[in-house]
Amino acid sequence: MVNWLFRFFKGMLVGIGAILPGLSGGVLAVIFGIYDPLIRFLANLKKDFLKNVLFFLPVVLGAGVGVLLFSAVVTDAFEEKFKAQFICLFIGFVLGTLPSLFKKAGAMGRKPVHYGIMVVTAVLLLLVLLAGQALLTNITPSLPVWIGAGAIFALGFIVPGLSPSNFLIYLGLYSKMTSGISNLDFGVIIPLLIGAAVCVLLLAKLINLLFDRHYAGMYHFILGTVIGSSLAIFPAEVFPAFSEEGLAAMGLSFGSAVLFCVALLIVGIIVSWLFSKLEDKVERQQEDAAATE
Repeated sequence: MVNWLFRFFKGMLVGIGAILPGLSGGVLAVIFGIYDPLIRFLANLKKDFLKNVLFFLPVVLGAGVGVLLFSAVVTDAFEEKFKAQFICLFIGFVLGTLPSLFKKAGAMGRKPVHYGIMVVTAVLLLLVLLAGQALLTNITPSLPVWIGAGAIFALGFIVPGLSPSNFLIYLGLYSKMTSGISNLDFGVIIPLLIGAAVCVLLLAKLINLLFDRHYAGMYHFILGTVIGSSLAIFPAEVFPAFSEEGLAAMGLSFGSAVLFCVALLIVGIIVSWLFSKLEDKVERQQEDAAATE
């Protein structure tokens, strides 16, 4: 029972990391030592199926509780008049993880081509998101859209370091998704689960294979997507808040609103950077423990 509860608690923290922008459920799963066995299980479901299901059941239940509890918190933040400032805080959470993610990307060495992958991915993704801003940021929620959102959301579990919330915020779906989850709207929750399950079952084996064969390339690609998607959020969600109507709703002057955004951005970066240092420490301890066995 103690082990069951311990795995439940780990799952809850992974769920919180998945729903909070800037964090990654996959990264927390790595820290808690459940990522590798989970990916191995998903990549080969037939091997020890019942044993693995019983082992990961409390993790899955805990993740669901974590997502449900913190969906309400995030929804309230996005419905406040200071939405732009909260988005800057969340972007800060993302940016603060970049040094750790960059270090992890080079753990097995890196070549000039890997820098190229990172830069090209970031630039191309940013250009695509800027070009499609008028179309992509006004998507009307529907069954196929929520299935797609579930697939995007699940990527944060199977690709450590990736923050899919960036894309959902940009698409204007993030607050609608968290609102639907916190209000137990099964018209949102069920298609999200379907999309997440399909994504995990189809891509877990491929992602595992790609990381085994192209570790540096995959991580630099992830770096590029994180950078490009983070930058695209500013013109899509933050800058419009500085219009006359937006400033009036906030009750702030232009200078005060900008300083508020910058302050929360810096706070997010510092908090996330400290968290990533803790992540690095835990990983070193795990490596040292494995080396002594």
